[in-house]
Amino acid sequence: MKKIVLSIVALTASTLVMADAVNAGACTGCHGADWSKPALGKSKNVSAMSKADIATALKGYKAGTYGGPMKGLMAGQVAKYSDAELDAFAQTIGK
Repeated sequence: MKKIVLSIVALTASTLVMADAVNAGACTGCHGADWSKPALGKSKNVSAMSKADIATALKGYKAGTYGGPMKGLMAGQVAKYSDAELDAFAQTIGK
């Protein structure tokens, strides 16, 4: 039981570290502190998206397979992050 608890704690800590790796300040500057602002009046309301949809969008921006008018801007924002970092970050902001 002790090993299971320690494993869960380690996994949670590593997820938080990866989520901290993404600069949320850069995101909230356009999307708002509560994620409800359409960035530059063109993006989706991130606060209404699921965690899975956010992860898909972030990784799609990185791969160049997702996005509308903000595709070029967002590609530059997420390019430096790994897919694991983007997944972890999505878990902190989605519903």
